[in-house]
Amino acid sequence: MEASSASFSYFPITLRIDGSRLIIVGGGQIAARKIRLLLDKHAQIEIFAQDLCQDIQDLEQQGLVKFYGQITNQEQFKNHIHGARLIFAATDDHDYNTQISQWAQECNIPVCAVDNPLHSSFITPAIIDRNPVQIAISTGGTAPVLSRRIRETIEPIINQTTGQLARFMGKHRHWIKKHLPVTDQRQRLWERFLDGRGTSFIEQHQEENAFKYLQDLVEQNNITQGEVWLVGAGPGDPDLLTLKAIQCLQNADVILYDHLLSSDSLKRIRRDALLIYVGKQKKKHTLPQNEINQLLIKHARNGKRVLRLKGGDPFIFGRGGEEAEALVEAGIPFKIIPGISAANGCATYSGIPLTHRDCAQSCLILTGHTQHEGKLDLPWQSMANPQQTLVIYMGLSTLNQLCQELVNRGLPLTWPAAAIEKGTLPEQKVITGTLENLSELVKQASLKSPVLVIIGEVVNHRVLSKE
Repeated sequence: MEASSASFSYFPITLRIDGSRLIIVGGGQIAARKIRLLLDKHAQIEIFAQDLCQDIQDLEQQGLVKFYGQITNQEQFKNHIHGARLIFAATDDHDYNTQISQWAQECNIPVCAVDNPLHSSFITPAIIDRNPVQIAISTGGTAPVLSRRIRETIEPIINQTTGQLARFMGKHRHWIKKHLPVTDQRQRLWERFLDGRGTSFIEQHQEENAFKYLQDLVEQNNITQGEVWLVGAGPGDPDLLTLKAIQCLQNADVILYDHLLSSDSLKRIRRDALLIYVGKQKKKHTLPQNEINQLLIKHARNGKRVLRLKGGDPFIFGRGGEEAEALVEAGIPFKIIPGISAANGCATYSGIPLTHRDCAQSCLILTGHTQHEGKLDLPWQSMANPQQTLVIYMGLSTLNQLCQELVNRGLPLTWPAAAIEKGTLPEQKVITGTLENLSELVKQASLKSPVLVIIGEVVNHRVLSKE
């Protein structure tokens, strides 16, 4: 039984092939597709086949490839392939491709047997080419259609001038190194160039203006100035991170993060960034808020780009406002990147609209964590409004008291209510009931924090899509 390609391990590399001999075994359209990938790489492409399709014949007539006859035995193969860098077995004959692959591997030459990862020592990924920038997408030979789909998703956002931008940066690399000998300073300079007007100048083909802008950045001598980014990570599903948030995650030097963040979201962080856990849970604060503020200020003053990563949105029960005020007082530059709030994300993933023109013209967002002498201290009179939706964060431990108070203030026992555990994540649970029984239903389901509570007639309008 043949092994599944999923059991193989691949390591992506970028191989230099200019001036190298590349062997293509096959003369049909399969081989032609491989040749088109290699034509602009300045390699010597040699074709071994019985016949050539018209496309390859045209390339041979233009002198872009060299054609030899068909390889029929191992001795002939060894004589021809000596010194080759790569071999592609690209015929429509599976057995012949397998034979070529075996001969190549006996000679320790990397070989790709097309559509046959089992007998290949390397495979070719789906490629986005913005020379000299190249992006390769591979599924390890398990799902080439998926590779192409991912490429189609990514390619439109990779500007056609990306290659020109890379060439500009390479051209002035040594000049920058002369003026900024410290590696961190050079990295920071290029990031400021890319995030500022530099990219726009290159996109407009104004290379002289781009270089002048680069000179201005060096002369400003503020490359080491740090800053803070207050970033919302969304309610849990890492795919709900905004593009701006992902960009910040990849550029930050120091990241202070909360306990509500999913492990998959943390995987988007730059690998060499310093991670500092500052999570807050009920009766368990890793660091007081004032110490978190001081950490942000300290690292920024040391010239670092500091990212404060929060679940949901920084300005909705995320203490982002307090941190922003501390940064203003300390004179630290900062920016705020909003995230999809837990209220919005969890409700949507649960199929519950937060407003509905038939029953809810407003939405009130509160926290059930605020207590005074063991009792919830909330604006009860404004909450007991049948024409609005209530969304309560951190309300699990006080859910029974919350429901009872709303009944005491005039809402009926049959008033719809829902509790959502781990909203937007694969393990999300949604419990629906009423003010009378929701607390008991949640207890029976053994829900654990984080839980979001939604109260209002919108719960009766819950809709679930059919997949």
